[in-house]
Amino acid sequence: MSVTTTTHLNLPGTAREALAHYQRAFGGEVHITTYGEVGMPQDAPDAGKVVFGRVTADCGFSVMAYDIPGRDEPLGGLTTRQNGMTVTDQPFFVSVSVSSLGEAEGYWSALAEGATVIEPLAASAWSAGFGMLTDRFGVTWSVDVAGNPAD
Repeated sequence: MSVTTTTHLNLPGTAREALAHYQRAFGGEVHITTYGEVGMPQDAPDAGKVVFGRVTADCGFSVMAYDIPGRDEPLGGLTTRQNGMTVTDQPFFVSVSVSSLGEAEGYWSALAEGATVIEPLAASAWSAGFGMLTDRFGVTWSVDVAGNPAD
């Protein structure tokens, strides 16, 4: 028996744009179903918004997203670094762990487009590369190189 978990993002009308951004960052395919496709009247304000969206890539990356009905304002949440510690009011971060610094730098560069960098991608006590940012959709990501920094 196995279990697969996938992060599911709840977004304020930006799911389609976010999924396209994550596809550019990680590759793969985007699949989108709108509220109108599952029965919402086509003339309803949210009919064209995403009810089921997903990016799935060959590298193992997968994320889901949907647009919160009736919501067009950004969600709150703030993450900062203070005195060497991460301080946040967000309930979760998305963590990307890879095997090489080059791979981490590629994903980091793509995710950093329009993002607020919390901790620049750099060597740390626990990783050859670690960084944290909040992307333009309000999602906080940590990117790290798995394994001992001496490896």
